[in-house]
Amino acid sequence: MRLTAYAQRNFKELMRDPLSLVFGVGLPVVLLLLISMLQRSIFVEHFQIDQFAPGMAMFSFSFISLFSSMLLANDRASSFLTRLFASPLTAGDYLAGYSLPLLPIALIQSLACFVVAFFFGLPVNANVLLSIVALLPIAVFFIGLGLLLGCLLGSKQVGAISSIVVQVAALSSGMWFDLSMIGGVFRTVCYALPFAHAVDAARMALSGQYAGILPHILWCVGYAVAVFAAAVLVFRKKMKE
Repeated sequence: MRLTAYAQRNFKELMRDPLSLVFGVGLPVVLLLLISMLQRSIFVEHFQIDQFAPGMAMFSFSFISLFSSMLLANDRASSFLTRLFASPLTAGDYLAGYSLPLLPIALIQSLACFVVAFFFGLPVNANVLLSIVALLPIAVFFIGLGLLLGCLLGSKQVGAISSIVVQVAALSSGMWFDLSMIGGVFRTVCYALPFAHAVDAARMALSGQYAGILPHILWCVGYAVAVFAAAVLVFRKKMKE
């Protein structure tokens, strides 16, 4: 019950800044619309709707790291968390309370991208739902990364660092260009990160290549577990301080 109450409070805090939420959902949708309309005039194989929509859905999640980091950093900057430490909540409870309100937002972001893609020829079938499920681990990773940044940085710093995260996710995921075209060290580094794996898993789910999904998802799950574990340890240290 205490975790639910804390999650509800954080959801209300997020709703106090609806412009940021609209931006986080609207910008990926606008980019998807622009690229899809250009694709009708200038065909680029990489920007086919079944290839580009999963990448844009993954890209939309990168804004969640900004939401979670700002929320936690602002609470740290005020006396709210200091007073709340008198409660029986553990470090895991606190971070779960910040994470739960962000999961529905991630679901809305992915649904918005795929619904727009339907109007540009994406088939409406069960593979779309499987693609959304395949993207959930990377959404959890972005939430955890934002919480880790919120634990480490101040409210004036998390915005700049989160914007770097957004750019890294976009450039290393293969959503804008085929990573094999560059190859070499760049491709190796990109596949050492979780973003390209998330896009590949979603694309495979969308095209029905079920056998190749699991290795990519496990890579993203590993990153999500690692970043949440780091966030819990750092948060617990901050509580003691």
